This record gives sequence, C-alpha cells and structure tokens, in this order.
Amino acid sequence: MANKAVLEWVDRQADLLKPAEIVWIDGSEEQYEALRKQALSTGELIALNPEKLPGSYLHRSALNDVARVEDRTYICTPDRKDAGPTNNWLDPDEMKAKMDALYDGAMTGVTMYVIPYAMGLPDSPFAKIGIEVTDSIYVVLSMHIMTRVGSRILDILGDNPDFIKGVHAKKDLSAEDRYIVHFPQDNTIESVNSGYGGNVLLGKKCFALRIASCLGRDEGWMAEHMLILGIENPQGEVRYLAAAFPSACGKTNLAMLVPPEVYKKKGYKVWCVGDDIAWLRIGDDGRLWAVNPEYGFFGVAPGTNARSNPNALGSTSKNSIFTNVVLNLDDDTVWWEGLDKNPPENAIDWKGNPWDGKTAGEAGAHPNSRFTAPALNCPCISPELENPRGVPISALIFGGRRAKTAPLVYQSFDWNHGVFVGSIMASETTAAQAGAVGVVRRDPMAMLPFCGYNMGDYFQHWLNMGTKIKNPPKIFNVNWFRLDDEGQFIWPGFGDNLRVLDWIMARCFDEIGADTTAVGFMPKPENVNIEGLEGVSLDTVKGLLSIDKALWKEDIADIKNFYAKFDEFGTLPEELRAQLAAFEQRLG
Repeated sequence: MANKAVLEWVDRQADLLKPAEIVWIDGSEEQYEALRKQALSTGELIALNPEKLPGSYLHRSALNDVARVEDRTYICTPDRKDAGPTNNWLDPDEMKAKMDALYDGAMTGVTMYVIPYAMGLPDSPFAKIGIEVTDSIYVVLSMHIMTRVGSRILDILGDNPDFIKGVHAKKDLSAEDRYIVHFPQDNTIESVNSGYGGNVLLGKKCFALRIASCLGRDEGWMAEHMLILGIENPQGEVRYLAAAFPSACGKTNLAMLVPPEVYKKKGYKVWCVGDDIAWLRIGDDGRLWAVNPEYGFFGVAPGTNARSNPNALGSTSKNSIFTNVVLNLDDDTVWWEGLDKNPPENAIDWKGNPWDGKTAGEAGAHPNSRFTAPALNCPCISPELENPRGVPISALIFGGRRAKTAPLVYQSFDWNHGVFVGSIMASETTAAQAGAVGVVRRDPMAMLPFCGYNMGDYFQHWLNMGTKIKNPPKIFNVNWFRLDDEGQFIWPGFGDNLRVLDWIMARCFDEIGADTTAVGFMPKPENVNIEGLEGVSLDTVKGLLSIDKALWKEDIADIKNFYAKFDEFGTLPEELRAQLAAFEQRLG
C-alpha cells in the first residue's frame, strides 16, 4: 500500500482514535474466518446451525440502537443553504470539533480495522472507492457482504487521492452523543456511538446516497433510493425499471417479485438487479442506464416469508448475518414475526431474554430487525448485476402507502410532470425510521432522509437531467396500499404487482393506450390483467383507479406547506410551482 493520501488519512484517524493496533482488511477468506472466530469468542456474533444456515450468524445491537437516527444525522456544509430545510445542519468546523472530541481515544485498547471497498464494480465507470475505519467486526463482515472489499480495491485506486473517507467508532453507544455526519465538501462521513447497520455501514445510505447524490449533482448523474428490476417477457426480451419507495414499504418484495401463475405459464420471468439503491447515468444511446452499487441486501426481516418474498428468504439461506431476530435454541436457527405461524417455544428474543412466543404483545424480533445477505444468493438475481455498463431503464416508478388518495397506478404526462409527481410523494412512516410509526409524511423520491444537499436543488437537478436525456424513461406512480372502508387492502400486492408493471412496460413501449385524467395517464380498467385473480373484479379495478378530487385538494394544501419549507432559501424550482398550479386547475 503506497497511496500517500490514504496512508496519511489513516494515520490521522489513528492518532485521534488511539487504537491498540491497526488491521487492514485484505478481502481474504482466511482473514474473515479469523475475525468471525474472534467475534464468536466475545459474543459479538452467535453461530447458527451449519447445516440449515451454513456460514450464517446472529448479531444483536444495543437496545437503544435499533434503527437509523434521522434526528442525529447531519449534512455539514459551509453554507446552510447547501444543506437546505430538510436536512439537519451544523457549521462544519463546529461539528468537526464536536466529533473530534468524541473520537479522541475512542478506540483505546481495541483494534481499528481499515476497510478499502468499492461501490459498484471496481472496473466500471460508475464505480467509486471508499475507505472506512471501524472498531466493529460486525461492520467489517457486513461490509464484506454489502460491498466489494479488499486489497484489490487499493490496487485499483493506485496513487489516486480521490476516495470517500468514512470513520466509525462504537465508543460507548451513548444515544445522547450519537451522530452520523456528512461533510460533502471533502467527501467525508463520520459515525459515532452506534452499532446499528444503517448508521455504521457507511458505504450504504451515507456514501451511496447522501455523498453520491452530491457527486451526481456535480458530475451529471443521479444517485437514487431505487430498486432495479428486469421483466423478461415470453419473447425473451428483458425490460428494466427503477422504482423508489420509502424504507419497509414493499421495495424488497417488489425487487424480488415472483410472477403469478398465469404469468409464469406464459413464460414471464423477473430478475432482480438491486433492491435499494440505483446509480443512473446517461448512456451513449441517450437512454438512462442504471447499476446497483451494492453487492448484498440489508433487508427488513419481519414479514419476510415464503409467500411474501421467497427470493429474499432464499437469499438468507447461507453466509448471512441476522440482526435483532429470535434465536431458536432447539436447532440454532432464527425466527421473526411473519416468518410463519409457529414461533419457537424455547428461544431467546432480540433483547437476549428467554422467549416462548406466548406472551401477548411481546415481539420476539425487533420490528426493524434485519438480514444482511449476499446478492448472489438470490434465486432471481440478474446476470446483469455484474455488467459494468448497467441496464437501460424504460420506466421510473414512485410509490408509497396511501390509504385513499393515490390510485393503483398512473403515468406522468411528461418528464417535468414526473418530477412533480416524485416531489409530492407521501407515505406512512415505518419501524425503519426511529420515532412514531404510522404518521403520514412527505418523502420526495423516497430521498428525504438521504439527499445530501438542498432538496430544492435536488429537484432542479432532476429537471436538468430531463433536458439531457434524449430518450428518457417514462415516469409512473403506484399505490399497492389502498384500503377499503374496513381498513383492508384492496389490491393483493406481492407477485400480482406484476400485472401493474405489465401495463407500465406496455406504456413505455407504446403498446397500449390510456385514459387522460387530472392526475395523469391511467389504464383503462379492462387493460389491467386480472386473469386468475380471485376476489378482484373489473369493478374492483375501477375503484382502485378512481380519483377522489376532494382528497386530492386536501393533499394540495399539504403539498403547499411542504413546498413552503424551501421559501427561506428560494430553491424550489418555479417549474414545480407551475406544475402544482396546473394540477390544481385540472382538479377544478
């Protein structure tokens, strides 16, 4: 290792953190196995059944450290305007002093691991290289699953001083002094007093979205909170889409969708390219091309089962790490709510306490418990996962949980209208975010917690990209979560969502017509394929596609309140105000 910039940076971190020793992660199986044995000896990991879950482990985070902490996550830019109204901001010098004080001696007596890693295929034009230092073996082993790690990354970096810097120290896991901080001006991420994956696997949301969104703005590409999915039709043609949903709103289920029987028989297949993050660039052909910069899945466990997502369950069959789930003592396997209807009677819950599954209201697994699994385990992983060019995107889809307002699906009138549709996305909060569950909040493009700069400027970047993409994808909005008057979901969801994606792809390739409505282009009810679908009639579809103008007018008032947040900085694009006014006029 001869990169002067890397060596000097690592030395500076060591001088501050004062570890007992420094270990460089070389990516070898021998080194990983030694680290696993060490983590087993300290209880940081618990080995699972080598026959039923080979190469897999259980990890428990601290009881006060079980989700992303948005209120402790900061974007620190010299000018507050650059962070905008939707990010927490502090002056970089002030925050740096605060973090340095917390880091001072934080690794005394423990090992500092240096993890060189790439987001994306290392030899791809999409790829970006990062280095994370950490005192957590859990982080080392999880980054091994989630990214491409090792000495070869340093070889590719060579003498280049351009890398994303990440510092993580568990310290004493104090919630009061827990911070996840981003300094976009020097491509640095700092995390302290957390051990939970979303706060400490710095290649994921911190790098691949917050820092990468800034890089995309500056370099003319996009980093988005989107799954990437390929749909293979009976003719053998694969068409690709990217879709944005807030965390735990069915994104992983959609990414690993299993076609319903009527589609399987016709020869349809679905391929997962990525379940969470997409980096999108304009190709030589004028289309938008996407890669998944990750190499693994960091999925929500509760609710994942053989019916809802057999491919996700298959992904966890080996070489995975489970966090904050139930340990079944009878066979050293894991369990979580929604896995099946047979909770183990002799078990340890996510808190480390004896659990028999019978105490009412006492969940065995945390609602935000997780699995970290290699993407190559996934039964439907796309062969294009490792294509350095990525895949061409025909459709961009936005979605969220709306009980009554949004219809099942609609298409934007054009790119700018699609940006407006993405900017007004709203959904219910889930256990993936710290705080109250079930509160409806605006989450534009599902990027509210992940945009690394002023979101008004982010909207403008989307609009600017639309002027540069010669053959842009079409933009849609979906809502699988519409409720009837009894509070039950009307649309079956899961694999049957392919019926909606089928219409979307037909629209992208000009193979089917649509009705023009106040919200956008919508399917003719008879064009949503309900063949073989029990309990869903043509009238059901008509209801799912209905528009309640009174509810939309209420929504417009809330949209105006959200847009008003940008007035302080004057960064909301006038085009979005014009789109809102036009929408209001169409509603009458």
